[in-house]
Amino acid sequence: MIDVYYYSSSSGMVRLFAERLGRPVHDLAVREVRTSVPSGPWVLLTPSYKTGNVDNDTIPEPVRRFLANPETRRRLVGVMGSGNRNFGEHYQAACRQIARMSGRPVLFEFELQGTQWDVEDARRILADLDAAIEAERS
Repeated sequence: MIDVYYYSSSSGMVRLFAERLGRPVHDLAVREVRTSVPSGPWVLLTPSYKTGNVDNDTIPEPVRRFLANPETRRRLVGVMGSGNRNFGEHYQAACRQIARMSGRPVLFEFELQGTQWDVEDARRILADLDAAIEAERS
């Protein structure tokens, strides 16, 4: 199973989503996780916070720090994003920016903590990704 590395603010909405995925998840708010290097392919789950304030960075700092390692970036296979539609044009900005910069696909986007259907869809996408990576290894 592909591991999911995520960052969640104090609201815990992204953490709740990540924990419902039924697979290994790692919290980038934890320093030991943030300074580690994934041992294999992994998926990033990140919120977006930009609300139109030019001084407000879109990508959370713990995510930015984790992605600073070239080996970590090389093993990234895709990005999932949590956003708030109230952010307008900045909805999912972090997820989309990371995907664009890394050349990896946006796998799934959802609002706030997601619905049970969002979790089911994300689980299905990750299971398909697991199968594709396993097929490549065979």
